[in-house]
Amino acid sequence: MKRIIEIERRAAPGDAPYIQSFIYETEDESATVATALSEINARVPLLDAGGEAAEPIRWESSCLQKKCGACAMVIDGRPALACDTRLSERGEVVRLSPLKKFPVVADLIVDRSKMMEALMTLRVWIEEDGRSHEKINEDVYEAARCIQCGCCLEVCPNFKSGGSFYGMAGMSPMARILSQTKGGALDERRKLYNKYIFEGCGKSLACRNICPAGLDIDRLLARSNAVSLWKRLMRR
Repeated sequence: MKRIIEIERRAAPGDAPYIQSFIYETEDESATVATALSEINARVPLLDAGGEAAEPIRWESSCLQKKCGACAMVIDGRPALACDTRLSERGEVVRLSPLKKFPVVADLIVDRSKMMEALMTLRVWIEEDGRSHEKINEDVYEAARCIQCGCCLEVCPNFKSGGSFYGMAGMSPMARILSQTKGGALDERRKLYNKYIFEGCGKSLACRNICPAGLDIDRLLARSNAVSLWKRLMRR
């Protein structure tokens, strides 16, 4: 199997992007984009497809098991995890670029710190003993599978880094907290949910089929809306 790995590169934040290609060959049909990037970077000397010397490709990875979300990037125009994208399922040319909704640090690395700041604002932690029963546990488990990769935000027409809408990457952990929280703390979480999730969501559900973890976005969104808004209005 032979692939041309075409990468949108930047040496530093603010630099103009340029395209550099590398030839990658393997007999391993299970090889992924992450496999190719790792093996290309291991070459000494590292040469591009034209035989010119190249700097190591900057990209992020951790578990390589579809658990951490670190290797999220745009692959052939769609956000995906490098460790979960098999080259055998791609064309002769595989095009890689950084996520567009976040500031580029270098090459395929972006600064996703705004996602963490959003979670801090949403206070996605339990401050007292939480509620628990079988149906709640199902919702909590589903929401907890979010790996905070940012793929959903990449395709969301309403999300922009630093904006007041936190997208499904904020909704998923918030869904878990709303399911478990009670009393005055729940009222506070409802206000945060309405301000940063519900009011900004255009319900395009572009995120529905892009999640690498396969979260049931419709279910989580419906249940979170019910807890944070509709049930409160019914009580009034």
